[in-house]
Amino acid sequence: MSSAIRIYLLDDHTLFREGLRRLLATDDRFAIVGQSGSPAQALEELKETAPDILVLDYDLGEEDALGFLQRLKPTNFAGKVLIVTAGLPDKDALALIQAGIAGIFHKQESPEELQRAILEVAQGRVLIDQQYLQAIVAAAGPQESIRFTERERSTLRYLLQGLANKEIATNLNISESAVKATLQQLFSKTGVRTRSQLVLLAIEKYRDQL
Repeated sequence: MSSAIRIYLLDDHTLFREGLRRLLATDDRFAIVGQSGSPAQALEELKETAPDILVLDYDLGEEDALGFLQRLKPTNFAGKVLIVTAGLPDKDALALIQAGIAGIFHKQESPEELQRAILEVAQGRVLIDQQYLQAIVAAAGPQESIRFTERERSTLRYLLQGLANKEIATNLNISESAVKATLQQLFSKTGVRTRSQLVLLAIEKYRDQL
């Protein structure tokens, strides 16, 4: 990538947060623009720092990530959110995906895997663990019929595989701007606003078309 990915860390566990800051600071692909263990402090600092990626702990002590994202939403935060967690219930994973997060990362994974996850989220990929996707599919309700074009179906299939726009464009032999236009058509047709919401909707209601 042409410039460092700007990252803000919000985690109430000081040792984990500081260890993560030191790890990422050794990699010139990343720039730590802020960190906090306090949701209230983070809300103020996120307005000023405008990071590309918010690495957000699910359990913040005084509240959880869902509550924090509800308070963050009115600020029109434009960055992507990567949840880090030791584990969370399927219903909360579903709610986080509906809130538009870009990924869920388990703290049991290696530091190298976290670096990779941050890079992939920055490139526009959606990183949702299969265990959550399977639970979401199992809980899916009655399906509403929306018909997709062949390009829209192909784009959705690659989106479910976690591919970024550039990779989708290569596979479809079209321009990246054409992929973005197709995604906008899909957002408009389905009524969602983010890639993660589109992935969730495709799995819940339109898997049979893909």
